Amino acid sequence: MSVLGPTLETARLTLRPTAPADFEPWAELAGDELVMKFLGGPLPRSVAWRNFLAAAGAWAMQGFGQFSVIERSSGRWVGRVGPLLPEGWPGTEVGWALAREAWGRGYATEAASAAMDFAVDALGWSEVIHCIDDGNLTSQSVARRLGSSVLRIGRLPAPIDEDITVWGQSAAQWKARRG
Repeated sequence: MSVLGPTLETARLTLRPTAPADFEPWAELAGDELVMKFLGGPLPRSVAWRNFLAAAGAWAMQGFGQFSVIERSSGRWVGRVGPLLPEGWPGTEVGWALAREAWGRGYATEAASAAMDFAVDALGWSEVIHCIDDGNLTSQSVARRLGSSVLRIGRLPAPIDEDITVWGQSAAQWKARRG
């Protein structure tokens, strides 16, 4: 599946486009009530499958999509992180969702940093946002570690059809931050 997009390496993680073998852990993540608390709630396996295919299809149709995040030391799938821009979205987003067992290790920040580099350098995005629920303090902390701040209130398209706090930064800010 690497034909669809690049593989990115960080100190502890490999980020690559989704592959068929990723579905089982993807479905587990999507069905986890705590992981999905601020992402619309847990999904039944059939909906997780459709979302999984949409993520893979984004690579073919848009030239980018969320990466599967693989822990290099174990080879274990630990989440999904990366650029996304669904129809009607409030901006060019780098988002993240990690399996509960990967929480607290700095993986979200590490993976999102690599994904932001990709979005700015390879995709040429001038702004990178993160749509974060006001109650999601953990993701707000990740956004702050990335150098992002609250930019505005955006609206997520139907069927969500809700206002959301949009965090983010310009590409120039990101480039200056990473030196």
